Amino acid sequence: MINRQYLLAKRPKGLPEKTTWKYVETSVAELQEGEMLIENHYVSLDPAMRAWMNETRSYIEPIGLGKVMRAGTVGQVIRTKGNTKFEQGTFVTGWGGVQDFTISSGNDFYQIDPGKVGLPTFVGTLGMPGMTAYFGILEVGKIKKGDVVLVSGAAGAVGSIVGQIAKIKGCKVVGIAGGKHKCAYLVNELGFDGAIDYKNESVRKAIKRECPTGIDVYFDNVGGEILDAALMFLRMHARVVVCGAISQYNETVAKGPNNYLSLLVNRASMKGMVVLDYAKNYQQAIHQMSEWMANGKLKSKEDVYEGMDQFYETFLRLFSGEKLGKLVLKIKQ
Repeated sequence: MINRQYLLAKRPKGLPEKTTWKYVETSVAELQEGEMLIENHYVSLDPAMRAWMNETRSYIEPIGLGKVMRAGTVGQVIRTKGNTKFEQGTFVTGWGGVQDFTISSGNDFYQIDPGKVGLPTFVGTLGMPGMTAYFGILEVGKIKKGDVVLVSGAAGAVGSIVGQIAKIKGCKVVGIAGGKHKCAYLVNELGFDGAIDYKNESVRKAIKRECPTGIDVYFDNVGGEILDAALMFLRMHARVVVCGAISQYNETVAKGPNNYLSLLVNRASMKGMVVLDYAKNYQQAIHQMSEWMANGKLKSKEDVYEGMDQFYETFLRLFSGEKLGKLVLKIKQ
């Protein structure tokens, strides 16, 4: 059995190049006692992958040079040896990496039921992005009925779920996205109350138009100038959830907000969130979100591309904006 893998070859500076990774084909090793072999079907592509490639530690250890590119996966256990955590034939999700096959003891994997929703959903709405949205807006954002919620990166994997949950909870929701198509998607399909096209209009003027009374919760996925604009419109005791800063990931020097004094004036708070902190409650979130999906209250959108050889081109879509919803790569042949 041949395992196609992408290994981290060098630390990127700015936007990663194709040579950032080394493509290799290796034979699958023999299993040791207590190990299982997982055949990966889908690989999750997430903005956080860019931060994991840096030499400095973020919320988890950086990927080692020469190691398989870290990524979430959905796959099936096709072989076991001895007493393993999962039986042969079980579908699982976890950190399988950008490769066809993963050997694991199973400690970092969770069993899933592919009969209810499609496999890609388990690296999207019912995976890390969905968990990030759920706990980020409910536990950190502490939304309540009637709040005005502004979401950046709103057409992406996390932002699209954040906005829908806020609507379910009775909030007014405005999303920031790039392009008329994405903005129409937010309003017409996801039920947002308004949308701001950062590519074709002044974000500051548009926030004033869509949120004339100010913002109670700003869920930030992009950082940079958009974060700075949002800070100008905070209401008293507003909450800013710092989830990501995709506009800054490829910058050699990150740009911080100039309008941070708005936090002081409005007695507001800005708090970062990392989804791993809520791991013990994932099942609670999955149950609730599955129920919302079954009732038609929550829509799941996966943007799936196919082929291991398309990894680099698909990865770049994270930063070009050429995607809608959760970016997923199908690798099973």
